[in-house]
Amino acid sequence: EIAARYPAAREIFAQADAQLDLPFSKLCFDGPAEQLDETYNTQPALYITGIALLAALNAELATRGQSPATPANVAGHSLGELTALTSAGAMEFGTGLKLVRERGRLMREAGEKSPGAMAAILGLDIVTLRQLCEDACAATGGIVVVANDNCPGQLVISGDKAAVERAVEIAKAKG
Repeated sequence: EIAARYPAAREIFAQADAQLDLPFSKLCFDGPAEQLDETYNTQPALYITGIALLAALNAELATRGQSPATPANVAGHSLGELTALTSAGAMEFGTGLKLVRERGRLMREAGEKSPGAMAAILGLDIVTLRQLCEDACAATGGIVVVANDNCPGQLVISGDKAAVERAVEIAKAKG
């Protein structure tokens, strides 16, 4: 909807299509979801969409006679760091897109070499979750650890698929 409404956002998607030499915008807009959900595609899709939204915001501000949104500060978590750097003008869109696409490729390759899983856990404290991970490791013989502390009430675990699945079962039992 944003790309349909704002030519500036559409242009970001068109730049991505040209740089990636494929109709990436079609994948973002029409799917299929299974292909878009692959990390190799999800990561550039998130980056492109974030920058397209900023372009749309600036276009809207321009129609109101206001200056472009130039952030005084930016922050990003994980992939969001690249979007933040681009939005701050510290990195060109095309450079960021190259980095994001390569990041997705490397993560896909790592996942193929060593399959694993991740899960967001809501509502448990870190001490409880660490113990839960130890219990899941003991039950499966695999590895699962706390990977990210996103914010109060949202932690992420990662590791061997079976161990992560067991940890999720235990977490659900704990509410």
